[in-house]
Amino acid sequence: MSAVAAAVPGGRAWLGFAMATVVLWGVWGALSGLTASPAFPETLVYCVWALTMVPPALFVLWRNGWRVDRSPRAIVYGLLIGLLGAGGQMLLFKALAGGPAYFIFPIISLSPVITIALSFTLLRERTTRVGAVGVVLALLALPLLDLSLGSAEGEGVGWFVLSLLIMLAWGVQAYFMKRANTVVRAESIFFYMMIGALALVPVAWRMTDFGQPIATGLQGPWLVAAIQVLNAIGALCLVYAFRYGKAIVVAPLTNAGGPLITAALSLLLAGVVPGPLKLVGLAMALVASVLLALEPERPTPAD
Repeated sequence: MSAVAAAVPGGRAWLGFAMATVVLWGVWGALSGLTASPAFPETLVYCVWALTMVPPALFVLWRNGWRVDRSPRAIVYGLLIGLLGAGGQMLLFKALAGGPAYFIFPIISLSPVITIALSFTLLRERTTRVGAVGVVLALLALPLLDLSLGSAEGEGVGWFVLSLLIMLAWGVQAYFMKRANTVVRAESIFFYMMIGALALVPVAWRMTDFGQPIATGLQGPWLVAAIQVLNAIGALCLVYAFRYGKAIVVAPLTNAGGPLITAALSLLLAGVVPGPLKLVGLAMALVASVLLALEPERPTPAD
């Protein structure tokens, strides 16, 4: 086990960071609808999101004495994690342009299956029976939480292939986020994630249709930035959650908990009542979150 992993404090520090991710991503999800406007397309939302990664990255580097791991392994891990996440987001734009969101998001939401499979086989992570039940419930709940029935159909099967690629990219990203935390400082991982996100900004910029009016005032980039910074800080907390906890537990907990908060806030703020399937998914996610949060500590076998 590396010195980085050995320096991880005991206890349940992972749970605090995981719950911070759940709350931040839940609030971000509930507020994201405020920026859903043709006047500020999703490609520009990506550009703003990438920029919001900069302040939290600089903050944690400052707290860490401006130390950045510069080893080839740290750079490869960090950029791989960043590009997998950002690349998945770019593919999502393309998938949504050609396919139905109510099919795409349930497929993408199963990315923890990839993370769990890789962590179980390659990292030899194990969980208790309580944790295993929580993982299964979370995985069953995820498609229901994102399911939104509609009548529109996508053209062709390209969107389906893209959805599978996004699911794979985000599942593998979470696995490498855990693996990298055993040899690279969390602050450096997030710094390279920021670099990876910024590297794709020119691509998103070129994908933008500037022939249409673009909002540039408070309802445009500034509102987007205020909302997307919640996403960025949540991603930073997720890095720490993977550093201190097991990917086999952190991945399903954060992926199921965020939509739970989003649904609760949407109900309170907008009076939106979820459909029957989503209500079942919310109930399962709630039980899963409690079980995963209460799971007793069980050390991962040493490398």
